[in-house]
Amino acid sequence: MATNYQGPGDTLNWTNGTGSAVSSGDTVAVANLLGIAVVDIANGATGEVQVGGTATVVKVSTAVIAQGEMVMWDTSEGNFDDNAASPATGDITNAAIAMEAAGNGTTSVRVKLNVSPGTVA
Repeated sequence: MATNYQGPGDTLNWTNGTGSAVSSGDTVAVANLLGIAVVDIANGATGEVQVGGTATVVKVSTAVIAQGEMVMWDTSEGNFDDNAASPATGDITNAAIAMEAAGNGTTSVRVKLNVSPGTVA
């Protein structure tokens, strides 16, 4: 193994500069990556964020998401939307893909994080 190998890269340390506390399980934007807080992270504090693998996340309840569809992180609403949604400033597209279908009326969906570098609107 290479002497500079540090691990699989599924987590990173992130400093919360959002102005609010982040709870374990919350989605956070890390530049053009999406992460899931592993622990509660107070504003100004640093904590571990999952940037690989899959997670169950909140979604727009009216969004209809197909399995395998790229989904958008809506930063202002704090939830995921389908790929038909128009991104607003700060939203992140093309970074997560739905691992299951999630129809109208459901409030969560399982996604695979950072399947490609996201695009920040």
